[in-house]
Amino acid sequence: MSRELPPLNALRAFEVAARLQSVSLAADELHVTHGAVSRQIRALEAQLGVALFAKDGRGVKLTEAGMRLRDVAFDTFERLREVCAELQRQTRDAPFVLGCPGSLLARWFIPRLDRLNRELPELHLQLSSSEGDLDPRRPGLDATLLFAEPPWPADMQVYELASEAIGPVLSPRHVRADQLQHAAPAALLAEPLLHTSSRPQAWPAWAERNGLAPQALTLGQGFEHLYYLLEAAAAGLGVAIAPQQLVADDLAAGRLIAPWGFAQTRAKLALWVPLRARDPRAAKLAEWLRAEQA
Repeated sequence: MSRELPPLNALRAFEVAARLQSVSLAADELHVTHGAVSRQIRALEAQLGVALFAKDGRGVKLTEAGMRLRDVAFDTFERLREVCAELQRQTRDAPFVLGCPGSLLARWFIPRLDRLNRELPELHLQLSSSEGDLDPRRPGLDATLLFAEPPWPADMQVYELASEAIGPVLSPRHVRADQLQHAAPAALLAEPLLHTSSRPQAWPAWAERNGLAPQALTLGQGFEHLYYLLEAAAAGLGVAIAPQQLVADDLAAGRLIAPWGFAQTRAKLALWVPLRARDPRAAKLAEWLRAEQA
């Protein structure tokens, strides 16, 4: 009997597909096509002479042989990841690259950055921002900080930090600030509301939670990104809607007021860490970020 190992690419394709219980998700993680993963698995099955997956409705499930190989393959690849990560940290002072949406970075993270660097100097933090949708699977990122709704993907370690709460905010310089801060939520039906294309459902969802008809809202000036929306609100140009975390400093400084408070959504502020390249520094960062929410 040959003791030669099957090709590493085939074992890797199988390990990812078995871990994620999906050929499609495995293809996404490996940045190849669904067909490429399927071919690697079929070649592995042919070499071993056993079936590793069986059809299960529209999907697949592991056979008994597949489960045996999955456990060994996962442990082996996980150990390889850990050792390679350790070697990389030993040979170079690798930065921890954190992805973060631009608005969250500018309005919440940067004001805390100096303290973070003092308290976690071993992190060697490097920030990567995005003004659009930030893909947590983007190559080169060690982790991503963002607001999102569960359920969480199987290929990510997700550290939940805080629940999201959103609400309307305006500047004390707004021409109707005195009247609005003592008015019922229905008063906003007469206001041209500042809004952002990155979150078009924010105002309609708020209206429904307050017993108002979303179609009765009047949308005024629109902005592509939340950062510009909040700057416009702070300048007194209208009423905006935003997560409480992103306006907390403005509320404390009196730049903005929130007459109607904030209501929780299903979303969470969370730190996403790809399982394919977990870094032990991520857990320390998550602990620090969670303490900042207290």
